[in-house]
Amino acid sequence: MAHHGHTSPRFGRVITAMVTPFDDSGALDLDGAAELARWLVACGNEGLVVAGTTGESPTLSHDEQIDLIATVVDAVEVPVLAGAGSNDTAAAVELTERATAAGAAGILSVAPYYNRPPQAGLYDHFRTIAGATHLPMIIYDIPVRTGRKVDTATLLSLAQDVENMAGIKDAAGDPAETGRLIAAAPEGFEVYSGDDALTLPLLAVGAVGVIGVATHWTAAEHLEMFDAWERGDTAAARAINAAMGSSFDYETGLAAPNPIPTKALLRVLGRPAGRCRPPMDAEPAGLADDAKATLAFTRLGRELGFG
Repeated sequence: MAHHGHTSPRFGRVITAMVTPFDDSGALDLDGAAELARWLVACGNEGLVVAGTTGESPTLSHDEQIDLIATVVDAVEVPVLAGAGSNDTAAAVELTERATAAGAAGILSVAPYYNRPPQAGLYDHFRTIAGATHLPMIIYDIPVRTGRKVDTATLLSLAQDVENMAGIKDAAGDPAETGRLIAAAPEGFEVYSGDDALTLPLLAVGAVGVIGVATHWTAAEHLEMFDAWERGDTAAARAINAAMGSSFDYETGLAAPNPIPTKALLRVLGRPAGRCRPPMDAEPAGLADDAKATLAFTRLGRELGFG
């Protein structure tokens, strides 16, 4: 699929790391997940990630994760990337095999967290997981959550040695290093921004898309920003990025870390979300008002009368 003379990224440019809807009792809401996924696609998302950190993977059972993946795959036509990572290689392999059977288009595998393996251990971990599926695999590098950066040298070795190592979701917060990775990576290795506020800087060094959180409600602006960037209108891209600043500020913070604010905003919009599962169920007072104020600065919000 050609887009402005470029090959489109394999999973799309604007991909939302979807929240996982729960019902009032905290049970998995599969009907809600299908409905939310379809709405996100209608809003312009070109791909979805399910059961990632934003999807509360830490508090989903493996069975719930697989049910969720299968449900969303059935609900939409766009590529669905399955969050299937673990800090236990054997568990990640099992999840990856099951996500593959559930019909995912690709696997998103987060770097092992808490146990902080050495680089050689990270290399073996990802190589082993990739060997458990025929699907393309994206590594999710987010040192602030994992405690361990996947070094550029490790990523390059994996990109060169492993046929289905398709790219990285980059939330390492270092565009200069990401630029070095992209410059040295083999053709077809795709870098997706994993930090909404850094998407435009990462585009400047060669990223192909975003796996976002604010994209739950700013898909239209993101598509506009990518279009502007691709046609060389950097001033327009900068202006759109700046206009999304309040959404980026809203989506996470110490009092309400991701995905607490996103679920609050979706509830304001009347979309399936529910509340987060413990320990992410503590919500500061006034968050719904903050959500409404944030929506006032977005196209979707203005269309719905929040402006």
